[in-house]
Formats: sequence, C-alpha cells, structure tokens
Amino acid sequence: MGLAGTIFIIFSIIFIGYAVARFRVLSEAAGDGLSEFVFVVSTPLLLFRTIISADFHGSAPWALWVAYFSGVVGAWLASHGTIRTVFGRDRRAGVVAGVSGAFSNLVFLGVPLMLGISGQEGVVIISLIISVHLPLMMAASIALNEWAMRRDGVAKGETHLAATLRTFFRSLLRNPLIIGILAGWAWRFSGFSLPEFASTLIDTLAGVAGPLALFAMGMGLKKFGISGNVRAAFLTATIKLMLMPAIVLAVAWGLQLPPLTAKVVVTAAALPSGINSYLIATRFGTGQALASTSMVIATGMSVLTLGLWISIAAHVFG
Repeated sequence: MGLAGTIFIIFSIIFIGYAVARFRVLSEAAGDGLSEFVFVVSTPLLLFRTIISADFHGSAPWALWVAYFSGVVGAWLASHGTIRTVFGRDRRAGVVAGVSGAFSNLVFLGVPLMLGISGQEGVVIISLIISVHLPLMMAASIALNEWAMRRDGVAKGETHLAATLRTFFRSLLRNPLIIGILAGWAWRFSGFSLPEFASTLIDTLAGVAGPLALFAMGMGLKKFGISGNVRAAFLTATIKLMLMPAIVLAVAWGLQLPPLTAKVVVTAAALPSGINSYLIATRFGTGQALASTSMVIATGMSVLTLGLWISIAAHVFG
C-alpha cells in the first residue's frame, strides 16, 4: 500500500471513531475506556517490546533529539508570540498556545502512522523521541506556567520548588508510557530473553495499539470538539503543521541525519497536537477552548499536510 493509501486508512479509522461517537453507537464512557486501555496497557507494551528488541545502531539519538526539539522551540516561541501580540492574551494563555503549537501527537497518531509507512524501524526511531518528549514537554510546561503566573500577577509569594519537583517526578514515574520505556531499557540491559509465552502475550496486546489508538482518537475529537477561539486556534494549528516540520527538516538536513531517521523526525514534527495540550490547559485553568479547538483543527488539516511533509522529506532525504 502506498503513502496515500496508508494515510487514507489511518484517517478513515479516526473518522469512523468520530462517527461512532457522533451518532452515539458507543458511549463517551466507552471512548474513555478505549483511550485508557491504549494509554495504560497496549502502547506501554508496544514501547517495551520495541525497546527490548530494537537495533538502535545508526539512529543517532542526540542528533535526532536536536533536530526534533529545534522545531519544538521554534514552534513554541512562534505560538506564544502570536497569541500574545496578535490576540492580546496573557502569558498563561501563551504557554497553552506554545504547548498546542509544539506538542505532537506521537502516541495515538504517530506510532500507528510509523507502523504503516516505515514499519518497525520507524517505530524504533519515534520511540527514541517519545522516551524524552513527554518528560521534557511536561517539565517545560510546568516551569513556564509558574513563570507566567508570576508575571501575570496570578501567583504571589514564594514558589515551593521542591514540592513542585516532587509532584512532577511522582506524576512522571506513574505515567504508563514512562513505565513501559523504563521497563524496556531495564530488561534490555539485564540480558535476559523473554519466555515465548510472555513474548506472544505482549505481541498480542501491543498489536492492537495502532488501530485502537486511532479509533479512540476519533471518539475523543467528538468529545472535545471546537470550543471557540477559532482564529487563534487556526494560527496555532498552522504553526504546528507547517513551521515546526520546516524547522526540523532544515536542521535534520544540516546535521546530515541518516535518511530514515530524518524522514521519521520530520513526520513526527508534522503530526498535529494531541490530547496532552488540552489536559495541560485544564490543569493550568486557562486556554482550554484554545487547546481543544486547535487540536481538532490541526487534526483535520493534517489529512493534507502530513502527506505533503512525508513527500517533501522523501524527496530531500531519498
């Protein structure tokens, strides 16, 4: 199946999930249950299996991370500046806009997409991004929100840095994706091989991660929907889908990343924002409508833009 066919199948599954939620074939609670299964069970096992069995030789993790996070920084600054200067929002809304413009949907959309277009080798490379993406993005979000609250005059008094760090690391170490990644590295370094029955069990549960993630994502789009701030959300979505992959492509070319690594990192940067941007906005108590609307608009636009960037990356890197 070619690129167009793969993208068509992926977004068809998302659309079916949306339609099922829209016409109440399945309840909202069922969608939440599917999302939780993907997040807590299936995807962590997929990451565990990938890490224990992958050959990371030639993946150039440091150069890969530099290329990807150059795009993150550029898109975050552009989104923050746009919301502040064009729409006159406060700094906390700017932080939410930054998250929406730079936080790729690597798990629910990225992993299934890589399986479809690059196979297991592509999943290995995107797993290297996922392993540092969530911790760094969450830490940056928390730190910048603390700064924004002080500058906006919302928070006063001393910041309890130690308490904030404890909360952050507790939350991080309870995250199923982080547990799956750490468990994978621990097992890999142990030198043990998985028993056949355990390998089969993990393969079975991990194998449904892709389609279920896409289906649950479609149901989630109906749940969150377009909640307002359409103009601001459209600009943030455009930055996410166009500026961020352009920066990453330029840096990947300058660093001379291996062809497959370069194509995967550009594709990862071209993914729309996901549910994490909305969850962060909810936690901060501001910008929920902006995050929700940006996520929905970016996902819809990415039907076209993802194919564009994958084709450009294939042309540039071979």
